[in-house]
Amino acid sequence: MTHTVAILGASGYTGAELVRLIATHPGLEIGALSGNSKAGMAMAEVFPHLAHLDLPKLTTIEDVDLTGIDLAFCALPHGTTQEVIAGLPRDLKIVDLSADFRLRDAAAYETWYGKPHAQPELQAEAVYGLTEFYRDDIAKGRLIAGTGCNAATGQFALRPLIAAGVIDLDDIILDLKVGASGAGRSAKENLLTAEMTENVTAYSVGGKHRHLGEFDQEFSAIAGRPVEIMFTPHLIPASRGIYATAYVKGEAGAVHDALTTAYKDEPFLHVLPMGKCPGMKDVRGSNFCHLGVVADRRTGRTIVTAALDNLCKGSSGQAIQNANLMLGLPETEGLMLAPVFP
Repeated sequence: MTHTVAILGASGYTGAELVRLIATHPGLEIGALSGNSKAGMAMAEVFPHLAHLDLPKLTTIEDVDLTGIDLAFCALPHGTTQEVIAGLPRDLKIVDLSADFRLRDAAAYETWYGKPHAQPELQAEAVYGLTEFYRDDIAKGRLIAGTGCNAATGQFALRPLIAAGVIDLDDIILDLKVGASGAGRSAKENLLTAEMTENVTAYSVGGKHRHLGEFDQEFSAIAGRPVEIMFTPHLIPASRGIYATAYVKGEAGAVHDALTTAYKDEPFLHVLPMGKCPGMKDVRGSNFCHLGVVADRRTGRTIVTAALDNLCKGSSGQAIQNANLMLGLPETEGLMLAPVFP
């Protein structure tokens, strides 16, 4: 059975990635595309790499015809999604790629995003969309809140270690490198080629990054007590990809065993042999996440690395993984594409 989907916000990077993946998905077909700033245009005009596909024209959200649509992907900017989703039919399944529904607590949302949540009832209904850890809830859910790409990478590296009790919860440092597409498609001065080339920049330093709200929420829930990590993201001169390096206090063998045990049956999460580290190009364009564990020279200290594609496993691929569960399709359907290399 084929399910018809809509993509609201198809003119951005994550929207285009959804189209690319759904194009070869045997269980999904695209019935509607919106992109307010590009309304009336063909996707081929906005994204020439999709010119070979027979796709609906972009419309405004107001003009989207949801007749016969089984599920909508919302790939809209943060802060605008709340009102849009509130206006969608209650029987429509929704996978949201924005940050608007990731935090369960309304006070936490206001703390990290600087304003009250406009739809607290929907916020309470939303299921956190880190697929490997919320499968059952996602399969039964109507509104799924996709994780932040940085938050997903860090959680894949650290969640099993916190759950297994093999690391010191008060001594976790997460250093993360992310490509420019993680900042969206809007024109920004710091993303100009002349600004980015041969440059690496730390941003949201000192506990200011909004994805810390997700780390606090998830890690504290696992541990049963508050857990606050040190986290610094860096913008690197790459178009896509995330590379996380976590520094933890714990024995490397126990750390490696915890990750291997947690992910032994996971189709998209691959733990490398002890002492090996992944590369961003190893997962480029795919829904895979590769993880590595290396013992530090200091006894009892360990380095954990994780690499994933921010637009795929960190966003649009994860969204389709969730949609598959919601629609009763095999979780891996349409997502077993090999990474693009080199």
